Amino acid sequence: MTKMKASSDTADARAVATAEGAREFLSRARSVVDARLDALVPAEGVEPTAVHAAIRWSLFAGGKRLRPALVLAAGETFGARRAELMATACAFELVHTYSLVHDDLPSMDDDDLRRGRPTCHVRFGEATAILAGDALQSLAFQTIAEDEGLDPTLRVRVVAELARAAGTPDGMVAGQSLDLAAESRAGVGADELDRIHERKTGAMIAAAARCGAIIAGAAARELEAVSLYAARLGLLFQITDDLLDVTASAEDLGKTPGKDARALKATYPALHGLEAARGRARAVCREACAALDAVERPTSLLRALALLTLERRA
Repeated sequence: MTKMKASSDTADARAVATAEGAREFLSRARSVVDARLDALVPAEGVEPTAVHAAIRWSLFAGGKRLRPALVLAAGETFGARRAELMATACAFELVHTYSLVHDDLPSMDDDDLRRGRPTCHVRFGEATAILAGDALQSLAFQTIAEDEGLDPTLRVRVVAELARAAGTPDGMVAGQSLDLAAESRAGVGADELDRIHERKTGAMIAAAARCGAIIAGAAARELEAVSLYAARLGLLFQITDDLLDVTASAEDLGKTPGKDARALKATYPALHGLEAARGRARAVCREACAALDAVERPTSLLRALALLTLERRA
């Protein structure tokens, strides 16, 4: 892992050489993002009360906040101020939470546990959960569109990045569709599995880092490098997620383990075996860090986030 090449104006973009340092950064980022989200989301007592209660139930259930943290980490690495990044960071978490609410629905992944508590539809009913997800997605784009801290042209570019990553043909919705289509189907190979998760998981993670860099005014070659880094980080996250579904407990995960196998989903352990999947995770982590070699900026924090993802236990 390389050392920081230059000092930064922002304290949280200082060199971070270890996964523990990245964990501390994520904890600080989670605190500031949660405070901003709390101000953005209507209180439970505001009509329609059921929808707002469902939104808050899902949004403040203790998520990792990886995607908003990546907006902050990439943006600060390339010199942006945190105030410029916060609205976009929160928008990514709003879209991510909407995707979890909808993914858990009986017609999708059909799960009853998320982040250690009953899923939104279990707690509030399917109709309210669907509306909560819809509202979260709408609020995400409103949050960026109304961000007076960004130039209007830049706002449009960030909205387009987020929309592209969340939708089709190469975004999260496309990945979810491909994932559902692959259930119980024999013959899903390594390339197809990568294509599924480059969209379902990787697209939003890559876009989060890209948007941070875009807001900071990163050069084209820097944006290309951070995009490659974050795309590999997204794949790494999915591989480790698949591994944890096999090896971790419900208490550790905060969701139901073993569901992928029971649903006959295509996963990295199912396709390659546990040890080969672990080896693939290590290789992808190296690829993510190697992508940053082209960046003449202090990239220790981004590298440490990849290491933390490799070592995650939940």
